[in-house]
Amino acid sequence: MNIAGNFSVTCKEYKGQDPKSEQNDLNTQLVISLVVGLLAFISFCLLRPRWKSLYAARKRQKDAASSLPELPDTFLGWIPVLYRISEEEVLESAGLDAFVFLTFFKMATKFLSITFFLALVVINPVHKHFNVPGIPKNSTQPEVLDTPRDSPPIWALEAVSANSFNSDEFEGNHNFLWMHVIFVYVFTGLAIYLLVVETKKIIRVRQEYLGGRISITDRTFRVSGIPLELRNEEKLKALVEKLEIGKVEEIHLCRNWKELDQLMVRRASALRKLEEAWAQYVGREAVKSDFKLRSTNPTSRSNHNDDADSETSHLLNPGSDDQYHPAAENQQRPKNRIWYGFLNLQSRSVDSIDYYEEMCRRLDEEIEIVRKKEFPPTPLAFVTMNSFAAAQMAVQAILDPVPMHLLARLAPAPPDVVWSNTYMSRHNRMLRTWSITLFIIVLTILWTVPVVSLAGLIDLCSIHKVWPGLAEMLSRNEIGRSLVQTGLPTLILSLLNLAVPFLYDWLSNMQGMISQDDVELSVISKNFFFTFFNVFVIFTVSGTSFTVFGLFDSLQKDTSQLAMLLAHSLEDLSQFYVNLIVLQGLGLLPLRLLEFGSVALYPFGLIGAKTPRDFADLKAPPLFKYGFYLPQTILILILCIVYSVFPDGYLVLLFGLIYFLIGHLTYKYQLLYAMDHSPHSTGRVWPMICYRLMLGLGVFQLSMAGWLALRQALKRALMLAPLIVATVWFSYFFARTYEPLTKYIALRSIHVAPGRGEAAAGTDGAADAHAHAGVYVPGRIETLETEERMRFVNPNLSAPLEAARLSGGRRLASDSATANSEGSV
Repeated sequence: MNIAGNFSVTCKEYKGQDPKSEQNDLNTQLVISLVVGLLAFISFCLLRPRWKSLYAARKRQKDAASSLPELPDTFLGWIPVLYRISEEEVLESAGLDAFVFLTFFKMATKFLSITFFLALVVINPVHKHFNVPGIPKNSTQPEVLDTPRDSPPIWALEAVSANSFNSDEFEGNHNFLWMHVIFVYVFTGLAIYLLVVETKKIIRVRQEYLGGRISITDRTFRVSGIPLELRNEEKLKALVEKLEIGKVEEIHLCRNWKELDQLMVRRASALRKLEEAWAQYVGREAVKSDFKLRSTNPTSRSNHNDDADSETSHLLNPGSDDQYHPAAENQQRPKNRIWYGFLNLQSRSVDSIDYYEEMCRRLDEEIEIVRKKEFPPTPLAFVTMNSFAAAQMAVQAILDPVPMHLLARLAPAPPDVVWSNTYMSRHNRMLRTWSITLFIIVLTILWTVPVVSLAGLIDLCSIHKVWPGLAEMLSRNEIGRSLVQTGLPTLILSLLNLAVPFLYDWLSNMQGMISQDDVELSVISKNFFFTFFNVFVIFTVSGTSFTVFGLFDSLQKDTSQLAMLLAHSLEDLSQFYVNLIVLQGLGLLPLRLLEFGSVALYPFGLIGAKTPRDFADLKAPPLFKYGFYLPQTILILILCIVYSVFPDGYLVLLFGLIYFLIGHLTYKYQLLYAMDHSPHSTGRVWPMICYRLMLGLGVFQLSMAGWLALRQALKRALMLAPLIVATVWFSYFFARTYEPLTKYIALRSIHVAPGRGEAAAGTDGAADAHAHAGVYVPGRIETLETEERMRFVNPNLSAPLEAARLSGGRRLASDSATANSEGSV
């Protein structure tokens, strides 16, 4: 039996799935997603009251979350309490970034609710009444690689066949296609209206939130490009005050601290090795039980630091009684082999505890010497003004007539500064930026190979080219075909979206950015580019031209017809994207609420934990990174916008609405109770969201123009051209009108607490009264105590040297009288 020959006869049949087959695919995906999602949700509801160290980590460990209401331990009782938490409480507890992130979910829910209702009661009934036929499902697509280069593209051939629909009712009622034009305008206007409304709301909240802050961060700006003759605190201070924008309170000129930073890295490594050696000596169970005891009674740890005479004293507690841990009485001290001599060919065994203890002691002495050195200045400084208004005027003005000199930018919070990058030269930073950008471009091109190949899984004819036997087997097994064509591609794309951000996060950290906030925004930008270009554009267009060469060959023949190619492929892949949103919303979001990754990796972390530091790290709340979650969420909303007027677009809108309802609940819980994030947030991510949604609107309009053109409704397609131009104009209008207010604070919005005067760093009695009375001051997450400690100084210059975290906090004694010589470095 010629399997390949038989399958080629029925290739058209399997290529264009009938409605029953598509419904089976959706049912299969729904069952799988609901089973996974319900199991994850039930597990979370059962484990949440038992594992509060994981599911309420932020609430238990962060002062900012202390004002949040306690969630009941009942199975579902936590949901209404979480739902009733107001935006003001979110703002006070989690900051402006969390507020903006959740506002995006609310805006998407409003948009999808309205569009779903209109699609369900107007658009879908019209499509069914007029029996709108889709483009014949790729009847000639299997020959895409064999098509002569001078022949018309596949979509063009299908557009000709689309011109002769079999439905007489459709032939006589072309005017109903004006409905699509009208709803493209309506949905675009609705999206822009909601963007403007939410932008105004965020601007108002942001101006009030940041305008009343008392943080030193808001009175500080960073200056780059400082000329060599001005790299002195006094000269720079005199220059800034000469500009008459305000009085300078303090200037911190960044210097080349590379030598000191490297010593601190070596000390941290030696400290960990010392802790591991001590843990090996006393035994893992003893360390674990002692950590649990001190976690129950935190005050038992305080004596260690209080007894230390100074930071230069021995890193282990010198006031203790030189006793061993009881569990270590009969254990042998660990040994370490060191290599020395010519080419490190000689070696000897030394006591590990004494060896690393001596190494830390010598590094402590070296660090104290280096701290007193005069470091060469760099062209970067942090200038703290006496008022918030002065700092805002500085960053919104041009300070120097020479290009690239004295560039003022908003300063990040001191804990967010990446001090190792402050002394990186501009040329080095630019070289890194362009190198990483080039690498990402190459990586994006390489990503097209697996993505386009993955698109072949949704096409039995493409599978037949590679594996005829598998295609024949799937053609006879409906469930197997559904799993391979819908379940497997959506799962692989979802896993790819989970894995790729880790690479882009590492690349962003390697670019040499000054603050973690800049790194976060860079991750969002890079990850969205991958998600939109590779996961959406390449995957969608390759739905018409399987293989990379077929894809680019079709575009090379006639690039002006991109809209038709996009519309044709989007219509073919509508069921796939419905299944993708179903998996994301009903399956993976509950897993995210469960924190499946943390739960799955916890046993391995527990097995690998050796020291008290390792056990403490296990209890630390996981870090919420917006760059990992936001880009995919934006893409799902773009998919909903693009498919809103398509036939059966109501399904995309329905499951998109479910996704954002579940997502809002999931992320609200994680941001408020479970996961940690930057306390100094300014909502800078909102313009990025807006511009990417405007890009989605452009794709929506372009694809609908192509959809109409494929049905020979050229006049109606051309009617969308003004809307595309208007959307581009609005993006420029948004950039000039709204974006500055999402970046800066208007001078009229700046206000201080009564009695605090211009300088916001004091400890005025009125402000203290507000703090002790518990009155909420907008934007005030930092306490006065934290405010007093915050300074724009490299912590390696002045921070006390960290002591080793040892079980019991005892002073180590040597088993040998010659420990000092045996353990010498």
